Amino acid sequence: MQLDIDIEDWPAGDWEALATRAAQAAGEGEPLLAHPRLVASVLFTSDAEVHTLNREWRERDKPTNVLSFPMLEREELEALGAEGRPEMLGDIALAHETCAREAAEKGISLEAHAAHLIVHGLLHLAGHDHVDSDEQAEAMEALETRILAKLGIADPYGDR
Repeated sequence: MQLDIDIEDWPAGDWEALATRAAQAAGEGEPLLAHPRLVASVLFTSDAEVHTLNREWRERDKPTNVLSFPMLEREELEALGAEGRPEMLGDIALAHETCAREAAEKGISLEAHAAHLIVHGLLHLAGHDHVDSDEQAEAMEALETRILAKLGIADPYGDR
């Protein structure tokens, strides 16, 4: 997968390299994400921008840590052939202030939390979800935990 990364309103750091590592690990854990024709955009932005996106596209009038906007259905990913033009998987947007606050509350680095949220967002783009059932949530959390372990990041759900 290729990434189109845009960094706005985030502190200095190598966010592009972090996103690339997170995407590579996600592709190792969820093979559909490793397809070379896929392109995903990752936007590192402010709470205000994520709030606007959340209100406009999800009708939720508040910021959140990460938003995912898939452009392909899982079945389309599964059927994607090796040949052809690049295919846009979808967009992810991370909100700096919310991510930083959550990282501080968890006692982890902003980098570790951002990597987790990128993985989480990419899994949503690949058709995984956690809202319809406890089983669905547990399966997605377990997959995230395995992927994050490849990055040396502790289980973010370890407090369950």
